[in-house]
Amino acid sequence: MRNLWKDDEAEAIVSAYAAKGVGRDLALRVYTTRLLGGEPRLVLHGGGNTSVKLRMADLVGDEWDVLCVKGSGWDMGVIEPAGLPAVKLKPLLKARALEKLSDEDMVALQRANLIDPSSPNPSVETLLHAFLRHKFVDHTHSTAILGIVDQQDSEPLCREVFGPKMGFVPYIKPGFDLAKAAADIYEQDPPVEGLILDKHGIFTFGDSAREAYDRMIHYVTVAEQYIASKTRTGKKATLPAKLARPAEIAPMLRGAVAFPRGEGRFDRFVTDFRTSPKIVDFLSNADLERLAASGVSTPDLSIRIKTGPMVLDVPEAGDAAGYAAKVKARVAKYVADYTGYFTTNNARDDVARTMLDPMPRLALVPGLGMFGFGRTLKDARIASDIGEMWIEAVAGAEAVGTFHPLPMSDLFELEYWSLEQAKLAGNKPKPLTGQVLFVTGGGGAIGAATAKLFADTGAHVVVADLDAGRAEAAAKAAGNNSIGVACDVTDPKSVRAAFGAAVKAFGGVDIVVSNAGAAFEGRIGELDDALLRKSFELNFFSHQNVAQNAVRIFQAQGTSGVLLFNTSKQAVNPGANFGAYGLPKAATLFLSRQYALEYGAIGVRSNAVNADRIRSGLLDDAMIASRSKARGVSEKDYMSGNLLHEEVKAEHVAQAFLHQALAERTTADVTTVDGGNIAAALR
Repeated sequence: MRNLWKDDEAEAIVSAYAAKGVGRDLALRVYTTRLLGGEPRLVLHGGGNTSVKLRMADLVGDEWDVLCVKGSGWDMGVIEPAGLPAVKLKPLLKARALEKLSDEDMVALQRANLIDPSSPNPSVETLLHAFLRHKFVDHTHSTAILGIVDQQDSEPLCREVFGPKMGFVPYIKPGFDLAKAAADIYEQDPPVEGLILDKHGIFTFGDSAREAYDRMIHYVTVAEQYIASKTRTGKKATLPAKLARPAEIAPMLRGAVAFPRGEGRFDRFVTDFRTSPKIVDFLSNADLERLAASGVSTPDLSIRIKTGPMVLDVPEAGDAAGYAAKVKARVAKYVADYTGYFTTNNARDDVARTMLDPMPRLALVPGLGMFGFGRTLKDARIASDIGEMWIEAVAGAEAVGTFHPLPMSDLFELEYWSLEQAKLAGNKPKPLTGQVLFVTGGGGAIGAATAKLFADTGAHVVVADLDAGRAEAAAKAAGNNSIGVACDVTDPKSVRAAFGAAVKAFGGVDIVVSNAGAAFEGRIGELDDALLRKSFELNFFSHQNVAQNAVRIFQAQGTSGVLLFNTSKQAVNPGANFGAYGLPKAATLFLSRQYALEYGAIGVRSNAVNADRIRSGLLDDAMIASRSKARGVSEKDYMSGNLLHEEVKAEHVAQAFLHQALAERTTADVTTVDGGNIAAALR
């Protein structure tokens, strides 16, 4: 493990924070916390914490001895002083004399003694930091340390590896009991430079930020070197000559882990595929099933990947249907095992608990790599990140012995810990969380407005447009990790490639807004045949290209889907000199109904939006001038020529698409968005 401390960087951060009224010790605490948090082999997605003991004034100017400790929700890699809330130290130390302290009372004690009441909750390991006398305390979940402590006989091994300068703390769930036990063990041998926590991680401490940090890097390096000296090659599994591609199995896998809520509803997940030579080599281990079934490398990972990863069969090329059945069987077994784990451990006491969804969050696919699952792309990436560090820790443990992490009974206490449950309860999903929208013509006014509204409602969006730059700009404006892709909707290969990009990014597609189109003018009896055919390619056949690809993915996922078509008022109420546009749009309206008719049996809903006079790339200033002249009215009157006498905007069309996406019992519908036009109203 490389020591990243640099004197010039440390002094620069001290100077920068001094200008903001932050003292040297806290500034250096921030600096080394970032050094630790930036290394995933030490700290990953909330695991680990740091602290420093200081003097600090409260809001009325009274000075206190305080503990500044990492706050809940802060990323150590980018932490600021505000992420280390100050807690009055004396009440924390006084709590050590208590025989018992519930988790809820511990949190209340910590919050009641915050210097700033608006600060985030201090770490659940605040008391452990407080009870250790050193000024600076660091804690990480180093993968190398886990390789040593995740053993059957971990204590003698730790004595061998680290010698007398590190204390050893048997496993105890984080909180009051662990804090007391760790402090007792430290006080039996005060010269130690840190503590190894069985099945958990490592604490180091010192009288300066650098001393605590240097000790952390030193002992992690000792663990790494020990593992490297013991590395051995295990037996490898045999793989078929030709494997399926990740994109071929992602939709079926995503569909298999969607959690059914009844009546055709699903809690969907997005996927993050991760691979590398190191990952593929580990997944070729003949003992992969045993390793995965053993559990997580450190208990806090249960919050992210439950009881551990799921192992899938090797995906041989050319057997999509057969592999889909195997995936479903594997998921069903994982669900049954998890349900049994919950039922058995929940029966040990009379605490009322509700089982979390039993779906896996990490799938290992020999020969290919691994898929992380999450209700958001962020959560899916976290699962994959954790998967990589799980591999690192397990490989280390197997090098020196046999991977033997915390038993499932103890793991249950962490996964269903009241403090963690409270965090989860606060994360309310949005209506479209976990779903993926694919919108064509996404760089235009209606497409961009639709992308933004759906992203705000929780969906991840794939913005497809002929102009890649416009697609990327609209995706960036939409937010929520949306992506932009170049797509010529009149080219079947381009459409398939764009859907492939959606699968690569998110694992599949749930909602499609087929929106791309362009207007062509001319009297129908004098219209050039090539122009009419060109309009049909864009305004009809492109919708068929898009819908076919969507249905292909919907069928692979097996979790229904939504097709939404922009058909225009011209499909119902044709305008003079606009037949080249209206005729294919009318065909598209009936195309939407054909899909509703033929795919309703698998839960696909197909609807259309009949919009009129939306200022956009299609209805630009020149077109507005032309159409208003054809109607013999002013441009203003043309744009507000409806029963409400109000201009209809792109966001109003987006709202109609969103309504149709959420209307669970509506299909073959046409929603009119034109401000009121009786001639265009359907009967």
